[in-house]
Amino acid sequence: MKEPKSYCPQNLILEVLGDRWTLLIIRDMMINGKRYFREFMQSDEKIASNILAARLKLLEEEEIIYRQDDPRHKQKVRYSLTQKGIDLFPILMENARWSLKYKPVAAEDADIAKQILDGGTNAIEEIMQSLAREHLPKKN
Repeated sequence: MKEPKSYCPQNLILEVLGDRWTLLIIRDMMINGKRYFREFMQSDEKIASNILAARLKLLEEEEIIYRQDDPRHKQKVRYSLTQKGIDLFPILMENARWSLKYKPVAAEDADIAKQILDGGTNAIEEIMQSLAREHLPKKN
């Protein structure tokens, strides 16, 4: 990994998540259950395939996601969140809170965000535990 421009906490996270696409990929994994390259390509925001590939590589290098071969299809790769990635969920929800307050959020998306935010810390923790069960390798 390259040397950060500064060690300011805001700079450090923005060097990883500071473009429009990275958090949308993480959102798609957390909220929309997407795990495959083609699924990310079908998002409403229409990310270009070269940008998607670069962002997935960055997220993997930062250990926010990991990739594994799909056991059901030899030519497919499945992406999963690491614990480091799952720990971003509260940040996504705070971003949603801000958007709900200041931006015209689509009704369906607003309902999902409000339901989670209205549940408070417990709801966020429950979702994070669910993400861990779904994404993290099973311990023997």
